[in-house]
This record gives sequence, structure tokens and C-alpha cells, in this order.
Amino acid sequence: MSTSIHRDPDYPRPDFDRSDRWMSLNGRWDFVPDPDATADTASAFADGAETIAVPGPWENSADGGRHDWLEVGWYRRRITVPEEWTGERIVLHFGAVFHRCDIWVDDRHVGSHTGGYLPFSFDVTEEMASPEATLVVRVVSPKDKRDIPHGKQRSLPYDDYNGCSFTPSSGIWQSVWLEPRPATYIEQIALTPAASLDAVDAVITVGGRSRESARVSARLVDEGLPVSAAVDGGRVSLTLPIAAPRLWSPGDPHLYEIEVVVESQDGTDRVRSYTGLRTIEARERALFLNGERIYLRGVLDQGYWPGTGLTAPNDEALRHDLELARDAGFTLVRKHLKAEDPRWLFHADAMGMLVWSEPACTGRYSPAGAAAFEAELTGLIERDRNHPSIVIWSAYNEEWGLDWDLEGAPERRAAAVRAYRLIREADPTRLAIDNSGWAHVETDLLDWHYYNENAHGFRHAIEGFLDGDRPDFEVFHTAEYPIPKSLGASGFERTDQPILNSEYGGGWNSLERAWHSRWQTQFLRLQEDNQGYVYTELYDIEHETVGVYAFDRSSKDQGGFSQSDAHADTVLIPVVAPIAVGADLIVPGGSTIAVPVVVSHHGSSAIQASLSWSFGDARGAIPTTAAPFQLGEPQFVELALPQGYEAGTLTLSLERDGETVARTFIDLREEEPVSHLPSDPHWRAEPARPERSYRYDTH
Repeated sequence: MSTSIHRDPDYPRPDFDRSDRWMSLNGRWDFVPDPDATADTASAFADGAETIAVPGPWENSADGGRHDWLEVGWYRRRITVPEEWTGERIVLHFGAVFHRCDIWVDDRHVGSHTGGYLPFSFDVTEEMASPEATLVVRVVSPKDKRDIPHGKQRSLPYDDYNGCSFTPSSGIWQSVWLEPRPATYIEQIALTPAASLDAVDAVITVGGRSRESARVSARLVDEGLPVSAAVDGGRVSLTLPIAAPRLWSPGDPHLYEIEVVVESQDGTDRVRSYTGLRTIEARERALFLNGERIYLRGVLDQGYWPGTGLTAPNDEALRHDLELARDAGFTLVRKHLKAEDPRWLFHADAMGMLVWSEPACTGRYSPAGAAAFEAELTGLIERDRNHPSIVIWSAYNEEWGLDWDLEGAPERRAAAVRAYRLIREADPTRLAIDNSGWAHVETDLLDWHYYNENAHGFRHAIEGFLDGDRPDFEVFHTAEYPIPKSLGASGFERTDQPILNSEYGGGWNSLERAWHSRWQTQFLRLQEDNQGYVYTELYDIEHETVGVYAFDRSSKDQGGFSQSDAHADTVLIPVVAPIAVGADLIVPGGSTIAVPVVVSHHGSSAIQASLSWSFGDARGAIPTTAAPFQLGEPQFVELALPQGYEAGTLTLSLERDGETVARTFIDLREEEPVSHLPSDPHWRAEPARPERSYRYDTH
């Protein structure tokens, strides 16, 4: 059995594959900006047009220059249907268009769509009087996005979180394509691993004029004979047994390909999908994948690229981002406030990367905005539920779109509850979060966000919180973050939910960022009640320079630190109070220190190893044992510092059978570095944060 599912690298929906017959409409289209919103189909292109790349936002892609804050744009291109499609229905597909659009074929209005992140399609057979036609699309992208789901796209007037928003991505920003299909066709395939993990349960929805007389069959490719049934009420439920099941996991991302065939008097329709056998559970205040304990090592990924905004420049770029996350040691990617291109999820499935998925949010609360958000949330689950990589769905983020006031507003609390329950109803097989990072009302995970520019302060804050000394979030919301947020809104009590950090980080440049990544991650792993983390973030975006990588995905100066050492199954944690980059500890020459070192191990079995250390010519080794998901007893590395050593690095490693399984280091200095900053209290060595009630680096 192969773990690979082969797909056309250009086909937009590898999870709903009709790539044996399709036509891409990507490429150069005619484009006309309509700043006054006065054009119509007759006049829009009367004076000529520039060209624009489809897919791609008009803020970045137009040859005529950037079109910032343009609200209306017109697209046009010729389409030619292959002769062999004659007699079939012709369907026009859009991956995503931000935000509202109308479509015409040869001046005949095909339909409209509202919502910027999800796919939609139109049967254009009747509108095409001949095999050749002109396709025209009018797109409206409001400047004021506050009442529509838009995520991190900047709005005018701006959102409360404008400080961490980016250039909008307006227009046709995902692929466009044509497909033929019979008049009776496969509309949707929902795949769920059986609870026993020895079968796939498939629910197939059939559309079209003859659906009630159609027959549906499904088979696991290379696994056995088809299972079939007649359509009842437009749907068919089938169970596909697997004789020797192979579970999907990060270590073995095995995928099962499923072919579905619908036969009717209108002909035969065939679609290939796929899924994996796996379970994700939250119980006993811990997380379990396929019944085995896991610890999530995640990174935030906002899905932006230089020059193309929300649109990935190509399929390789989607895969490359996942490879970068894996190379840095992360096992989970939180795709933040964006319904990502389905091909990215395909690569995550094939690679074995766990995914936390969430929709784009609105900028403020309104009943209409909440309804649009809920429609996007359920549409996202419907589109992506077959992907085994997704283990967490979350709804709101930090009360964005809820006006930062869950506790004081019953209708907003009700919106958070409703969103959580929509997730659970649509997909009870995954974990669901109501409101990431802040006050919780109903949730499967108690996730929390905390940004701190002081590593030692970070450690003490989370120790106090997770030890129960501080029952609320006030410790995390300082003068710059003045609104106290309880762990749960009033009436919420923790029962069996695991605790998970889902955003953290500190520092204003790459060296500081790497230093905080090392120390704060180590401190998070000291807290046995915390079941994982999501580091902010994978790469820089525009003005936001807090990524592991630069915006162009190149490497950054990390001061000799390897991210993969901090984000590994096994990690060494020096239990000390670090001071600053390059000067973790100040130890005078001639002193003797004893550094306590703890092993955090999240492997499947215990390890026996040697804790080795070196400082200059001095070195030593201490036998140690590490059990899974249990902090080991501190081992003390004793070191006599020579007189006048000035500075040096204490390297620590865990060695087993000639292999280094963990490493870290501590930079020692004989004297504390002297600051030469000007005495003027108004001079700043770092960027000033905006005078607002939110943190500059909050996500």
C-alpha cells in the first residue's frame, strides 16, 4: 500500500478530484478598475483594459499598478469549451473571490455570490449559445470590512486590531476553472473514519434532475470491491471496510483514496476524494491522537506572500511553508483567520502536519456580521472536513467580531456558544474552540494567549496561572492590555478540558525573537498541565517582523539558535532566570554554579541517556532517564568559572547510543552588559506601540 495520493499539481480541489476532464481559466485576464462604481457590462471595457493575474489580488497583481482601496473591479476573458464536452453540463468554478461578485456569460447574467473565502460554482450550459463565449466578472470589495468576515485584511474605517492587519487581497484570489459533468452528479462527499478505525463512513450527496433514480457506488482504490446503494432523499450512506487498517499520524501519514461513481439515465459522474484513519480526543485534561498521548508543537501561519497577498504564488509555495514549519520542529500549523487554499491542506495531509483551522473574522459585532461569520464557519467545515490533518476547529479569536466583551453582552456570549455548537454539530470528530485565547463559554480546549518581552516574567506569569494561584487572566493583561479576561466567562467551569497555549512570543528583532522562542518554549514545557503551544509566528508579514523566517521565507539571524532544538520531542530545560540576549546569566569569574536541568520528553517510550555539558575545556556527563509526558528530576550541572573568562557558552546535550537527542545552551558573562542608551526618557530603542487598548503584537 502506498501512502501517496497522486494529483494534478494544478488542479484546485485534490480532495474533490475531477481532474481527468477540466480546463483551468487561470492566467492573464482583462481588468478595469471602476472607482466610481458606475460601469456596466456594456461600458466597463469600452475604453480598453489593463491585464491582471488570476488568481491574485488587485492590490498587487495589476500591470497598471497597485489598486489600493479600489472597491469595484471588472474582469473579462474568452473561454472555449472543448468539443468532446458536447452534450454535458458545463460548470464554472471559483475557488474564492473577495468579496461580492456577479458573473455574466455572453452578456447573460449567470448569478451572484457573497463571501470572500469559500468556493462556489454555476452551471453555465444554458448561457453558452456556442462553444466560445466571453466571461465577465464584477467584484465588489468594500473598504469598510468591519461587518463582513475579512480576517487580517485591513479595513477603512479600521478595526480595533488594525495594528496587526495587512494589505487587503481583493478580487479573484483563488483559481477559476471549467468542468463538464452529467445532469445528475456528485455534489458532495463527506468522509469520516469509523469509530473502530477499520472502515471509512461515506455520505454522498447527489444533485441534478435524476438523482432519485440514480445509483451510487464507492470503493477504496486498491483496497477492494465497490459498495453501492440507491439514492434516498438525495443522499447515500456507505461504509467501506478496511481489512488491515493503517492509521494516519504525523509519523505515518497514510491516506486512503476513495472513488465515488454516480450512474443515472443522464450518464456517469466520477469523483476521487481521500481521507485518513485517525481520531483526536481531549480527555483526562490531555490530548490523544489515535488513543496515544500527544503534545502539540504549533506555529501560527497567516497565509500571506510578498506581492501576492492571500494568494500563494504557486503550488510549491504552499508545500514549502509546511516544510519550513516541519524543519523548525513544529508538528502543528495554526492557519490563522483564513480559509486556506485546499491544496495547502492536501500537502499537510500527505506530509503528516497537524492543522488547526479557523475562519476569517469580522471586525465588530452585529447580528448580520455574526450570521455571515457562522455561514463561513460551517462552509469551511463542509469544504475541508475530509482532510485528516485538521484536528482542531476554532471559531472566534480573542473576541474579534464580538467587541471584546463576552462577559458583558449576552448576545455576544450567545454568538460564541452558537459558533461552538455549530462546529460540534457539523463535525463531532474534532476538537472545537469557541473563542481562542480569551474568555471561554463552551469549549473543548482552554487555550490562552500571552505575549511578554521578559522571559523571566513570562515564566513566573504562566507558573502562577497554571498552578492555580491566579484564577483569571488579569496577569496577562497589563496596563497595555487593561481588560481583565477570566479563563472562562461567568458561569463557565473547567471540567476535563486540556489547557493549551495558542499564541506567545517576545522580542523586536530576530535575535530577541530567537532568544524568547528558546526560553519561553522551554518554560512552557515546564508546565505539566499545559498540553502544547502555538508560537507566533512562522514568517514576517509586511510591517510585522516576528517570524521564524523572513517574509520571503529566507532564514533570519537567530544567534546560533536552532528552532528545531526547542521544538522537538525531547528538550533540555535549564531552570534558571535568563537576563538578556547573549547574557543569559551573569556569573563572576572564580564562582561555582550548579545549573538545574530538566528533561521534557514527549516520545512514545522512556529513554535512558547521558546529560553532557561543556564550557571551554571543561566537560562532564550525568546519566539520566526521561519518561514520556513526565518532567524528569532536575540534574545539576556544576561548573567552576575561571577568573577573567569574560564570556562563554555552556552547551548542554542529551546523548543516547552516540546520537544527540536534545540540545540547548546558556550564554554566561562575567559582568552585566552596560547600557549606553540616551538618558532622555522619551527616546526609544524599540518601536513605540500604538496608544490603544490592545497589544501591538497581538494576533
